[in-house]
Amino acid sequence: MSVPDPDSGPVTLDRREGPYGEIVLRRRGEELEIIANGCFLMDTSDGRSERLLIDAAYSAFAAHSAFATHAAPAAPAPEGSGTGSGNERRPSVLIGGLGVGFSLAHAAADPRWGAIAVVEREQAVIDWHRDGPLTRISGAALADPRVVIHHTDLVKYVQATTERYDALCLDIDNGPEWTVTEDNENLYSPAGLAACHGRLKPGGVLAVWSANPSPRFGEALRNAGFTGVREEEIQVARGVPDVVHLAVRTA
Repeated sequence: MSVPDPDSGPVTLDRREGPYGEIVLRRRGEELEIIANGCFLMDTSDGRSERLLIDAAYSAFAAHSAFATHAAPAAPAPEGSGTGSGNERRPSVLIGGLGVGFSLAHAAADPRWGAIAVVEREQAVIDWHRDGPLTRISGAALADPRVVIHHTDLVKYVQATTERYDALCLDIDNGPEWTVTEDNENLYSPAGLAACHGRLKPGGVLAVWSANPSPRFGEALRNAGFTGVREEEIQVARGVPDVVHLAVRTA
């Protein structure tokens, strides 16, 4: 089998038109990348910030909740239970955006998490993970009984569902001020943040990935009733660092 030439340019593996526009999976050398409506979203070259999104949420939850579990459970929890062996309780997490799968794979590899839900609005992205090129990243996670995939829009989901989680880890845009589609702006509005607040259990954590720091978003989180608002930075090769915005629902 020939090895892809990184200097030959990207190769389109799949291109689809969906309700939110065009979504494309490309291979560039040995890496895969997702493009939405001509806008680069993410690729498989790194994954540090996607993993930090999950770890930072767990650390913040552990710092604010008496129910956090620091040791791995003795046995896997029943599907959707969010519990471990005995009386041990493991926190649940909702991941907004499947992307290239780094966040899901990292959460599923950590036995401290209980139920793991993923909301993804693009059927193409789900297909690429279930039986396409991205299976190499997420295959084991999708087979984990803790994991469930919801094919729906994240904004609609947080506004409509009555389910509550210990952590929301959201990565559907390049940041609160750089959305993939105009509809996504509703997630960062007062109503959208109120819906996120309502989807969290007391002591729960909201973690939002961004390609840029945003003091204005931090203020919006405080205005929505969150506490412990802060940013964690991930240094990148060029430009400003990536950021994970963190906020806690205390009541």
